[in-house]
Amino acid sequence: MRNRSVVTEFILLGIPHTEGLENMLFALFLSFYVFTLMGNLLILLAIVSSTRLHTPMYFFLCKLSVFDIFFPSVSSPKMMVYLSGNSRTISYAGCVSQLFFYHFLGCTECFLYTVMAYDRFVAICYPLRYTVIMSHRVCAILATGTSVFGCIQAIFLTALTFRLPYCGPNEVDYYFCDIPVMLKLACADTSHLEMVEFICVGLMPLSCFLLILTSYSRIVYSILQIRSAQGRRRAFSTCSAHLTAILLFYMPVVLIYLQPTPKPWLNATVQVLNNLVTPMLNPLIYSLRNKEVKSSLTKVLHQLGFLPEQM
Repeated sequence: MRNRSVVTEFILLGIPHTEGLENMLFALFLSFYVFTLMGNLLILLAIVSSTRLHTPMYFFLCKLSVFDIFFPSVSSPKMMVYLSGNSRTISYAGCVSQLFFYHFLGCTECFLYTVMAYDRFVAICYPLRYTVIMSHRVCAILATGTSVFGCIQAIFLTALTFRLPYCGPNEVDYYFCDIPVMLKLACADTSHLEMVEFICVGLMPLSCFLLILTSYSRIVYSILQIRSAQGRRRAFSTCSAHLTAILLFYMPVVLIYLQPTPKPWLNATVQVLNNLVTPMLNPLIYSLRNKEVKSSLTKVLHQLGFLPEQM
């Protein structure tokens, strides 16, 4: 990556139209961040500590929890630093790192949701062949593939963004370094790159979403063939958590990157939802309607002393 910039640092202006609300936002975002870390760590402990949960579905859920810990950590700590009254300055390298890791983790999660949909498709449509199709080797390949393709996408987007010259101004009208706001600061024509960015950032999630829809259309068809009402309810129950998480993940992506006229305040609000609230809700979504996870989680909380033994 070639750096032709004379800018050595950027200034993050934060969330638009929130002047005077810094203390309230700091407390709110800190709470979200702490609950996100605690919730996903507890899910990890619950899965690792229970041999019953050492299955492909929970293996991918474990990886999702790891990424849900790192994803909000890309932008939230710096945001809370300046909300608490400290410097809003971020170095050029820090800005590059933020953009790369944000898209690496986001793209990887996008691919991971697609793999999780495929896992549910195999489990419900081909239950007798499930352990053969979703072998340890296949799971490892799929899990590694999500990270590899996420990394390739992030490198491509980061290289396109920072090969541009940045010669001033250096005020980022956002709370972290993302592609749309960085292109506005470039000292060059960015119209072609905006189109490439729109295609890359829009086409990849859309392709994954279509694959997920294909998997779930087959899943719904298979569930409707089940004769017993109890069997249908059980099958739908195993998929409902994943569908809820998918909607929470994809709605902010569509609103931010595929809207015709960007709205800074709306984008920032939706981005906070995507960065902090969704990773915080995922542990609740995957545990509240899952008896095995709840049982394992209860044992972990007993061991940690958060619950009395009689519970």
